[in-house]
Amino acid sequence: MPEIDHESPTPVYRQIAALIVQEIESGALPVNRKIPSESALTQRFGVARETARNAVKHLREAGWVFTVPQRGTYVAEPGGPAGEDEHQGD
Repeated sequence: MPEIDHESPTPVYRQIAALIVQEIESGALPVNRKIPSESALTQRFGVARETARNAVKHLREAGWVFTVPQRGTYVAEPGGPAGEDEHQGD
């Protein structure tokens, strides 16, 4: 698993989001599967909870995931309403 590069010009939360996208694209995290919690992401990547929260927010805004209140965050269907721009040309 690639590590986070704290010296990179790419913000850490975007690096985490990119790694999760790789897992989604590879099938390691299939559609409707729950992604790791913010707490699990903080442990996995050794980051602050706010950084993990921003990574999940970024994924949600890009249409990769959706959140069900009090249940968790799950992988979204490709090309869903929030992700149409991300997946054009697929």
